[in-house]
Amino acid sequence: MTTDRIEPGVTMQQATVDGARLCYAEAGTGDPLVLLHGWPQSHLAWQHQIGPLSARRRVLAPDWPGWGESSRDTGLSCDYDTEVDRIARMFDALGLDRADLACHDYGGFLGLGFVQRHPDRVRRLAILNSRAHGTFTLPYRLLFGAFTAGSRHRATRRLLVTPPVYLVHRIGLAPYLRNGSFEREQLEGYLGFLRTPAGRRWYTHFFAGYEVRVRPELGARLGEIACPTTVIWGTRDPAIPMRTAEELAGRIPGAELVRVDADHFLMEERPTEVTAALLRWLDRPATP
Repeated sequence: MTTDRIEPGVTMQQATVDGARLCYAEAGTGDPLVLLHGWPQSHLAWQHQIGPLSARRRVLAPDWPGWGESSRDTGLSCDYDTEVDRIARMFDALGLDRADLACHDYGGFLGLGFVQRHPDRVRRLAILNSRAHGTFTLPYRLLFGAFTAGSRHRATRRLLVTPPVYLVHRIGLAPYLRNGSFEREQLEGYLGFLRTPAGRRWYTHFFAGYEVRVRPELGARLGEIACPTTVIWGTRDPAIPMRTAEELAGRIPGAELVRVDADHFLMEERPTEVTAALLRWLDRPATP
């Protein structure tokens, strides 16, 4: 298990969710705070935040099933409804009745559905640069749409399980090395599974269940979210439009919008600003 970036006081734990191994980082004591990462990351997306946040909360940062050190089990369904309901089963496995929930990217897409289905289980909600109730800008919508469509057909799937898939992703994420979001070792940790046939098979399995389309029920129910919510957004994100953040903040009652001069992976590019915004969010009184 990768531990070289874990700070003192942070331990790696394991649980079983849907019959598969779930690895997660844990630190601190008190009321629980769950940190959900996005594509193609792991709990290390929050490496700069876990320490400071654990001074206030019991922080649990999972490697979502299929990512990081958790099992890549092609027997697990990756469709949206199953993934959202899997958060509830993860809460159960971790012994959590209710928690603060901060979620980025794909984690925010799932987390938004979770808070709408289980409002009694989320004390506070933070969403960071996530497609959330919407979808991607046109170039990324076409890119992810092509990968999703290709993963669902046998002929094209054969291309997506070949070694060049790793190189395509490595080149595509190279700008985040240049802007300081990632170090080379860190990016390799996120993408290294694509070097293996088993990893590539799981990846196509994931995308075969992924939806690029808008799920209208998510936007329709934004006004029902009653917990204290903050929307923390890197304003230079090429994949997700700023209007997504503005709609979230405008339609969720009492939501705060925090703009950060950053790209998509803002927790790593601007860790101090993101941590400060999350600490202010945790200071907001929670709904009973």
